Amino acid sequence: MTKPIQIAAPDPRQNQILAALPKAEYERILPDLELVAMPLGWTMSESGDHVRYLHFPVSGIVSLIYALEDGSSSEIALVGNEGLVGISIYMGGDSLPSSTEVQSAGQAYRLSRKLMKQEFEQGGQLQHLALLYTQALICQTSQMAVCNRHHSVEQQFSRWLLMSFDRLHSDKMMITQEQISHLLGVRRESVTQTAGKLHKEGLITKARGSISMLDRGQLEARACECYAAVKEECERLLPPPKTRH
Repeated sequence: MTKPIQIAAPDPRQNQILAALPKAEYERILPDLELVAMPLGWTMSESGDHVRYLHFPVSGIVSLIYALEDGSSSEIALVGNEGLVGISIYMGGDSLPSSTEVQSAGQAYRLSRKLMKQEFEQGGQLQHLALLYTQALICQTSQMAVCNRHHSVEQQFSRWLLMSFDRLHSDKMMITQEQISHLLGVRRESVTQTAGKLHKEGLITKARGSISMLDRGQLEARACECYAAVKEECERLLPPPKTRH
């Protein structure tokens, strides 16, 4: 009988915040980090939920989504392995008005609310990094609010693609144009037209349920200044990713 293939768990330090912790702090929380799958479409928390865990993604993308009473919604931030999900745990607000939904499947390590609050109250490097990430997240949500109000669909679409590819560390993603229209808060027809234009001009290639990036330089030229502004602020505030062999 063939034995099942054992798949090694990913290194928690694939998350940039965990990777930047001093050895003593990292080893203190390591036994309490629990690996969880983040399947596509999983709603990690709804608006107003009492958040029980802080998640440190090591792969995949989580979207923070704000919904209105009429049912319309828009993505207000993206989180990949550069950050964490669940800032209300240490910011003192208990819950957030936005929901969190997995946009691209991956994995994360989670830490319970109780243990995160204990670590935060010690005033160590985890507290410092969590607050820096919160500042970067505020920058991202503010910039995206301006972007959604003042920039064209092509600029928004290009900015969103670049931010997503950056967090996937890949030039291909599995997503539909309907999902993108939901995240951007625009009509599906607008996304279809924009994707078709960029495909025809050789910047991307699109297939059923997927988009690949062919020309990053030209895509950056089509994006608004919001992409560079968010990227530069994240790089200024957060530790660079560590290369592991």
